[in-house]
Amino acid sequence: MRRLISKTTLALCLLPLAMYGQTEVSQEAVALSLEDAMKYAVKHNVSAKNARLDVKKQRAINAEVTGIALPNIKAEGQYTDFLNPQKSFIPGDFVGMPGIFIPVQFTPKYGVTASGSASQILFDGSVMVALQARNGLMKLYEQSATLSEENIRYEVQKSYYAFIISKKQYQAIANNMQNLRRVAFEMKTMYETGMIEKIEVDRINVQLNNLISDSLRLGALIDVTEQMLKYNMGMDIAQQIVLTDTVVDSKIADAASMVLSTEADYDDRTEYNLMNTQLKLNQYNLKRHRLSGLPTLAAFASVGYNYSTNEFNEVFSFYNNYQFYSLWGLKLSVPLFDGMQRINRVKQAKITVKQTENNMEGLKRAIDLQTASSKTNLKNALLSLDNQQQNMKLAENVLDIANKKYKAGVGSNLEIVEAQSDLVLSQTNYFNAMMNVINAKSDLQKATGQFKK
Repeated sequence: MRRLISKTTLALCLLPLAMYGQTEVSQEAVALSLEDAMKYAVKHNVSAKNARLDVKKQRAINAEVTGIALPNIKAEGQYTDFLNPQKSFIPGDFVGMPGIFIPVQFTPKYGVTASGSASQILFDGSVMVALQARNGLMKLYEQSATLSEENIRYEVQKSYYAFIISKKQYQAIANNMQNLRRVAFEMKTMYETGMIEKIEVDRINVQLNNLISDSLRLGALIDVTEQMLKYNMGMDIAQQIVLTDTVVDSKIADAASMVLSTEADYDDRTEYNLMNTQLKLNQYNLKRHRLSGLPTLAAFASVGYNYSTNEFNEVFSFYNNYQFYSLWGLKLSVPLFDGMQRINRVKQAKITVKQTENNMEGLKRAIDLQTASSKTNLKNALLSLDNQQQNMKLAENVLDIANKKYKAGVGSNLEIVEAQSDLVLSQTNYFNAMMNVINAKSDLQKATGQFKK
């Protein structure tokens, strides 16, 4: 067993060195502060990129809506070849043949028409409201993009510190392994000289083997948290990174001050502003349906040339007598009865406005609840962290005393094993409590809208 543990330990120690050498050859690591990671994520995360594309798309849609109110101008050209021109019948009396009707062709075989037309809406209630709602729609998509970026910053912060804390925990286990290997070596020497029994050496080796298993599990967790951070950032998984904001204590101190100073303000929440914009758009929609019952007025004009002939070679001879025509006019459309459709659309729009108002009230209560619960969770997480920190220091002292007693010959090997197990457990609880504080702090920041630029 000692040989197996020795080989496993050696492989575990050499693995980071081999990975480091491979990293240096493959690519250079990128140093990232938390702010750097957030900026990178906002720029490269797929959700953020799509949200910005939605903003551009809405800008194009707004330009399309604007085009409805602009003049509509078009040109047309038409060439006609009557394979069998239609004939009309005239009384034979006209040509001295009473009692019969004679077919006569009035339409020439070939015809050409070139024309241009223009139209302009002078008044249309629905178009007027659509133009008024353009800025609101643009604001809606911009706020949606902002909300997407806030969520990305929130996820990046959590995964950033999850990576850092898991590495700190790994370092603590590595230190425990180093100390325990030293104790195991000393006990092995004492066993070989006949001073202790073999069971005492085996106890230490079992404890060391457990630490190796914990380190392998935690090493896999570090890989997962690193990959999650890169995923949230929109970064290539193969890219090597080095995190620079590794001082977690300052973040915990900030979290303690947030419990007392942070208050909810609805206007700081992008979700609330987004819903408020949606309410205004729903009100525009209600106005649009109401104004759709008004008359609409449009102006139109058209100019063109036409010509007809029975000879094909004369069709495109512009010296021939092409006939010019022009016209203009106004078109007034007055809705009289549409089967009560407009009235029912107005009712539906009113209900939608009321539902949005209710949703805004519900969102206010949700924001209050999120803020209050986040404060409570953060306060409890801070108390738990303080308790676990004290417990970890006690476990360190107990292990130190157990080692000294054993060296002095007044303590047992079992005391060292139990003290080491208690220390590992207290360290695990401490780092879990630290992660809970960071997550609770992130939740409170999100609840109070602190993940804006």
